[in-house]
Amino acid sequence: MTLVTDTAVKALLTTTTTTQVRPRYEGSNICTWIGFKHVNYLVEEAVLDHFRQSALPARALYEEHGLGLDLVSIDTRILHAFHMDDLATAEVAPWTKDEDGTIGFKVTVRIERGGEILKAVTSKVRVSLRIDTYLEAAGAVPEQLARFAVAGLGDDLEREPATAAPAEEEILAALTAGRNAYAWKWNIPYPYCHFTERIQMSGYLRLMEEGKDRFVADRGISIKTLLDDRKWIPVVPRSDIRVLDEALMEEDLYTVYTVEEVFKDFTYTSRMDFYVLREGKLVKTATGRIVHGYAVIENRRDWSLVSFDQHVLDAINGVRAA
Repeated sequence: MTLVTDTAVKALLTTTTTTQVRPRYEGSNICTWIGFKHVNYLVEEAVLDHFRQSALPARALYEEHGLGLDLVSIDTRILHAFHMDDLATAEVAPWTKDEDGTIGFKVTVRIERGGEILKAVTSKVRVSLRIDTYLEAAGAVPEQLARFAVAGLGDDLEREPATAAPAEEEILAALTAGRNAYAWKWNIPYPYCHFTERIQMSGYLRLMEEGKDRFVADRGISIKTLLDDRKWIPVVPRSDIRVLDEALMEEDLYTVYTVEEVFKDFTYTSRMDFYVLREGKLVKTATGRIVHGYAVIENRRDWSLVSFDQHVLDAINGVRAA
């Protein structure tokens, strides 16, 4: 049995840890480069290992204390690309103030390139400990962790008021009206969830990646189209996502991908908002942003960033060809 001790919680909140991480093979979709989703998975794994090294592993927190470890926000900058088989060192530095209701970390991931150690990723992460209510109560929350324990994700936030929903068949049109946006409805399957009932952070990251794929396909510049036409691939220097409420297994999730800004024909920023329909109202469960650019494949090892041409700019901006 794992005991929640003052020593363990002090280590969790004050001691910096390091661990080695390696991207999953699944994340190498184009040549041997690793996409942003799997880079965020490395950050998540480093945070989970920090809990292990602090003698408070996620499994024990749940099985023995009924506390589900949920990443509720992750804000990541990618400074250097990851490749298949890279072995990186992740440093997790605690970043929690006395008044915080979530556990915070700053994560730095470094890789070796040509004999030089490079800072490849920086990320800020927040964690909540969700009190399990699906199964029988596990007893009182350990007092050392009580301020981080919540009855529902987002309980520590000032939530946006839920808004009255139009007729269900009109929701997507209403969510995109007057915006440079794309939206879709999707039923949440169990592989995107954890702790028996709710979508987890990795599920939202998968949806962020899918949002890009759906958006560009809708605009006539699908991933494969630009690959085949000009060997262009999408790159993501930054992404962030924050959980505002809970989205549950088999609920319908409405996802809205909105282009907010195009910066110097070089990158564009999109916001992603996620909603569920409850009791006739739309409840926002998460929000985030993702910054996109394009790179041209030079060979099996190298790529370089490119500026958008007019065709791609028109597609991103929603300008339909005459």
